[in-house]
Amino acid sequence: MQTEAPPRQLLVFGDSGVVGWGDRDGGGWCERLRREWMRSPQSPVVYPLGIRGDGLERVAQRWKQEWSCRGELRRQTPQAILLSVGLNDTAHVGRPDGRPQLSEDAFGFGMRQLLSEIKQSCRVFVMGMTPVDELAMPFANCLWYSNQAIRRYEATLAEACQDVDLPFLSIHEPMSAERDWLQWVEPDGLHLNGSGHHWLHTRLSSWTQLQQWSGLIPHSTATPVAA
Repeated sequence: MQTEAPPRQLLVFGDSGVVGWGDRDGGGWCERLRREWMRSPQSPVVYPLGIRGDGLERVAQRWKQEWSCRGELRRQTPQAILLSVGLNDTAHVGRPDGRPQLSEDAFGFGMRQLLSEIKQSCRVFVMGMTPVDELAMPFANCLWYSNQAIRRYEATLAEACQDVDLPFLSIHEPMSAERDWLQWVEPDGLHLNGSGHHWLHTRLSSWTQLQQWSGLIPHSTATPVAA
């Protein structure tokens, strides 16, 4: 008797955005993606593994151990990982010109190391960073986020993906170009509300590389990086 093949897995690593913080209706973009893919029995299983406040260094410390203690994933390697990390690294501590939580050079170096390491185990997809409402800063009375810094760090992230030949989905520029994007941000200036998470989910659903890997759309010969 032929046994049914286990479903593929997509592990999603990141911060409070992956957790879905701020989306009281849909649970966040990652949860929305999980529900969407559940409609098709052939789609991969989505494991949201976000932790509030995480940056590059914390994700780098925990990604390899995350599936070893999970029943469906134990003694297996997941088929793909989606990274949504970096926003917390851009924040300046104490004042607008204070030290960043992780310098831009360290972010670029560490991201190239992490992506190269993960790529040896499974497929990797990488998302960019969401814009913030600077007028609401500081966050938690001590962290200053700025869109100028976020643009620089996302550009560094995109370069790292290009260097190691991984698909990258730009977020900051296309979201900032939306007329109503400020209305998609929570009063804290950092987290997205349900409308913002809906926009992110929609963008992910049109990301050719991810959707082809999921099996929801057929493969083609050309899969350009999303702008």
